[in-house]
Amino acid sequence: MNPISPARRAVLLAPVAVLAAAVAFVAQRPLHHRAGWQPWLGTVNAAVFWSLAALPLSAVLMRVLSRRRAAFAEVAMVHGTVPWVWMILLPGPGAGVAPRRVSLVPFRDLYEVLSQGTPVTATVQIGGNLLVFAALGFFAPIRFRSLTVPRVLALGAACSVLVETAQYVLWLDRVSSVDDVLLNAAGAGLAALASRRWRDR
Repeated sequence: MNPISPARRAVLLAPVAVLAAAVAFVAQRPLHHRAGWQPWLGTVNAAVFWSLAALPLSAVLMRVLSRRRAAFAEVAMVHGTVPWVWMILLPGPGAGVAPRRVSLVPFRDLYEVLSQGTPVTATVQIGGNLLVFAALGFFAPIRFRSLTVPRVLALGAACSVLVETAQYVLWLDRVSSVDDVLLNAAGAGLAALASRRWRDR
């Protein structure tokens, strides 16, 4: 009996993954308190749902392109980064009304989170910011061999500055913080260090 190939296994598991994502989404839908298209595109739950729903497709593409390292890395970078950026650019409840907020003092927001927030809040805030460009930091050096860790740090910082600037310009009721830039860049740099083994191969 021939074993099931990884690509076929991913195809077979796709409906299961989509169903699980749909159940999780529907279960949390009462938290949205919104009607129409908004729950499907304009919430964190929606970003998680569509990311999970697209995971089998990304897995198949990565398997098909596994012999082409560049294409494999590109798929992984996109799928691992877009959901985080999507969530960051979701508008807050005071979008377009609340005053724009900017925090340019390094480590002030981090100190407030660590000193005044709960351990869960600190873990989510710091861990989430470290993961925003982690996929980019991990796979970009595999795709572009010239990207050293310092360059990945600079790339992560530049991408983060663009996102924080977009938050301010689009008036999303979010704080554009230098600490977010520092954590995003640090996450990309740490991921680049973790991928050195695969890059060297």
